[in-house]
Amino acid sequence: MSVTELKRAAILSRVGSGDLTLCQASGVMGVSYRHAKRLWKRFRRRGPQGLRHASVGRRSNRRTPAAVRRKILALVRREFGGDAAHERFGPTLAAEHLAEEYQVVVHHETLRRWMLQAGLWSRAREAPAHRKRRARKAHFGELVQLDGSFEAWLEDRGPTACLMNMVDDATGTCGLRFEAQETTWGAVRSLRAWIAAYGIPLALYTDWKNVYVRKPTEAEVASGEVALTQFGRMCATLGIRIIAASSPQAKGRVERGHGTHQDRLPKKLRRKQIAAYDAANRFLASHYSPDHNRRFARPPAAPEDFHTPVPPGLDLEEVFRVETPRTVGHDWVVRHENRLLQLERRGRHYPPARSTVLVCEYEDGHLDVWYRGQRVPWTAVPVRPVTVAPRRASRAITGLPRPPAADHPWRRSYRELPDGRPRHEEIPTRHPAGGPAEAAACAGPAGGWGACSAASTSP
Repeated sequence: MSVTELKRAAILSRVGSGDLTLCQASGVMGVSYRHAKRLWKRFRRRGPQGLRHASVGRRSNRRTPAAVRRKILALVRREFGGDAAHERFGPTLAAEHLAEEYQVVVHHETLRRWMLQAGLWSRAREAPAHRKRRARKAHFGELVQLDGSFEAWLEDRGPTACLMNMVDDATGTCGLRFEAQETTWGAVRSLRAWIAAYGIPLALYTDWKNVYVRKPTEAEVASGEVALTQFGRMCATLGIRIIAASSPQAKGRVERGHGTHQDRLPKKLRRKQIAAYDAANRFLASHYSPDHNRRFARPPAAPEDFHTPVPPGLDLEEVFRVETPRTVGHDWVVRHENRLLQLERRGRHYPPARSTVLVCEYEDGHLDVWYRGQRVPWTAVPVRPVTVAPRRASRAITGLPRPPAADHPWRRSYRELPDGRPRHEEIPTRHPAGGPAEAAACAGPAGGWGACSAASTSP
């Protein structure tokens, strides 16, 4: 019985016990007094079961015959079934193909019920992958998350910039720095500031931006080489492993930190009346980052610090540089970004022609050329002059026709012809005596009568 029918049974029971009159019960049930009398009559004869709808449990008068149903299910099983879940047709698609290919019209919801009862379809869908919250790393410096956040940090006082955010996974300690863009040098400056403060971390957790990771080329896949970006090569030199996150949720710690800084930092910069990102970086280093770490950082689960100090004798300037291989020309000139570097011969380590050297660009913009671990001196040379192609041989020798002169009639429009020749607008509209055929035969290129005018007038 439905809820409505159960409530009616309780109300009519009160009518039978004398607590309510039938007129009052009709108002409580929300039906007319005449219908209440019918319900009361059925209740007295059959009890609560008399209040059930008479069509409950009865087969529909519009039901599909059982033979037709078996025929359709056999067709679905044979034509649209399959052993694997991805091979089986769904009820909606199967109903469409039944109508298109076999002219069997059946509603897709009706076919869904039939297929469920026959075991040809299942409501179970493939559940999405369960993502459970990852536990924090146990040691400080074991994993540092790195990401950039673009925002109008200075509001209307300056342009949009990128906040490079480094967050330790174990403690939540953050290191912040403003950069114009999330570039290689922006990531380098943020990492160098972290190394200066805490040491070299064990691993970095980044996204798939091509600053950090890239896909290998076909040659690298064939040779088994590891595809490294410039920043990835720098981190590999320091022993830092780069892990690329497959989704923003995977590096949720730094993503949630973006929301906190986007809410708090612009307001603090507005209170300090900071209108330049150089001053904002000084504010981050001296006030904002220390205060944020003091309030929100937490102690790690294990006391050991996984940061390592910079090895003695290692010059970080020689690590954080952009290295580009270049080939030495036969004139001992190396071309790099439209600059010509003339190598000078000093000492024994002199790169021969067609050898490969490394052109290293440092953060301050100066260049060095290295060959087999030794610095090669060089001087800048001006750009090579553009050589003019030699004059072509005479056309009389080559046999090519001489091009027409600039004032040749071929190069002139028909409107520029001499006045003695008829123009397009002067063409007569009448036909010669010979008729249109002779007129078409005698017409010149410009539409005039030409030399045939005399012949056309002869008898």
